[in-house]
Amino acid sequence: MELSLSGRNAIVCGSTQGIGKAAAIELAMLGASVILVARDEGKLKSVVEELQLYSGQSHAYIVADFNDPELLKTKIEGLTKHTVVHILVNNTGGPAPGAVIDAKPDEFVRAFSNHLICNQILVQSCVEGMKREKYGRIINVISTSVKTPLRGLGVSNTIRGAVANWSKTLSMELGPFGITVNNVLPGAIMTARLEAMIKLRSAKSGKTEDEVMQAMEAEIPMGRIGDPKEIAAAIAFLATPAASYINGINVPVDGGRTACL
Repeated sequence: MELSLSGRNAIVCGSTQGIGKAAAIELAMLGASVILVARDEGKLKSVVEELQLYSGQSHAYIVADFNDPELLKTKIEGLTKHTVVHILVNNTGGPAPGAVIDAKPDEFVRAFSNHLICNQILVQSCVEGMKREKYGRIINVISTSVKTPLRGLGVSNTIRGAVANWSKTLSMELGPFGITVNNVLPGAIMTARLEAMIKLRSAKSGKTEDEVMQAMEAEIPMGRIGDPKEIAAAIAFLATPAASYINGINVPVDGGRTACL
């Protein structure tokens, strides 16, 4: 099974913490040169230093904020003028929690821009190089909510579904060029976002944070919260030559929590 990514270049968004950082490390371990994308330059420099442990590769970063799509476009197009991107991992923090009925229209607009519009900008900037190389892997980190909407995440449920259908459409259009497009759907993963949600639920319910976490774990057949490295492993596999015939699918990585196939 061919898992080496030697000679491949990867962009990983949201890569200074959590799932994005874990994915960047995993891709570097398989031999890819990684370009990190995030807002905090200090954290980006720190992660690049970690990645330099993997010899024979050259890692870099781009400072960009998904709240400014035009600046993101300028910076990504500047990169792809001289660098072929073989792997694109679209990953960004989710919208704030809350009931969908209480959401303001601009919350949907902002989330749509951050998640779908910015993904589109990145894909359009990278796809010509992927076509020339006859190798492309576009991997979108979304949520299990595209299969079963999650309570209290109204805006997120809405936007994640849009991204999933955008992705499926792309997979049909780009498949003939040797480019695959797939979604990884994390379940309950121990990230800063999950920690914030636990605190919020604790404050609203009057339960302790431990009690909230135990209730979450009770819903998961494997009986535990996941680790970002476990999501990164799925992302990395989909990026490899071994995954060349996997296209247009949703891959839940959730310990079996999602109640549908």
